[in-house]
Amino acid sequence: MQRAEARPRQHPEGAAPGGGGGGGDRAAGATGAMDPAGLLFQEPSLYTVKAIFILDNDGQRLLAKYYDDTFPSTKEQKTFESSVFNKTHKTDSEIAFLEGLTIVYKSSIDLFFYVVGSSQENELMLVAVLTCLFDSLNHMLRKNVEKRSLLDNLDGAFLVVDEIVDGGVILESDPQQVIQKVNFRTASEPAAYGWTTALCLSKASPRFCNLPKSKLNGPY
Repeated sequence: MQRAEARPRQHPEGAAPGGGGGGGDRAAGATGAMDPAGLLFQEPSLYTVKAIFILDNDGQRLLAKYYDDTFPSTKEQKTFESSVFNKTHKTDSEIAFLEGLTIVYKSSIDLFFYVVGSSQENELMLVAVLTCLFDSLNHMLRKNVEKRSLLDNLDGAFLVVDEIVDGGVILESDPQQVIQKVNFRTASEPAAYGWTTALCLSKASPRFCNLPKSKLNGPY
């Protein structure tokens, strides 16, 4: 007796393997049953970051940028920042969930760095932004990432943030590229950003980087 051979089912020309025209509908119905909220097929969004802020070790704001109207007023923003700080400043974790938002954070000496996204946001993307922010500031501040140095170079810090995220859209995650772009902007318009920023980002003048603005009142 010969062994029966398994052969693929033949389909009419132009027909899908799943059967007639109703196959796609059945598949869609099955997908909908598995994903009733439609999360797997949401339209992709470039608006990844809701906020970036830096607080001191007392939870006071030093720098903040919000990219949507989740917290429309300064009062609401600072209330949120206070809640985030209270939840995170004594923990060793690097991610928190609060008020339906995903928050990744990092501390250094007397500073806390935060990047905020939606609850559905990819945590790795937020971490990439956080890492780029910290590494860029670390380069700009000559590895002196602490409150006084940041305040002395706050204009440059805002430029760094703007090169990484614009309107909630991630533009850059490479710290070297960020610093190059900031260098170009400050070299083109030093008066617009202050001599502190321009000199601190210049590799030719590292010895001026931590001087207060009062001592940087002219070209050197």
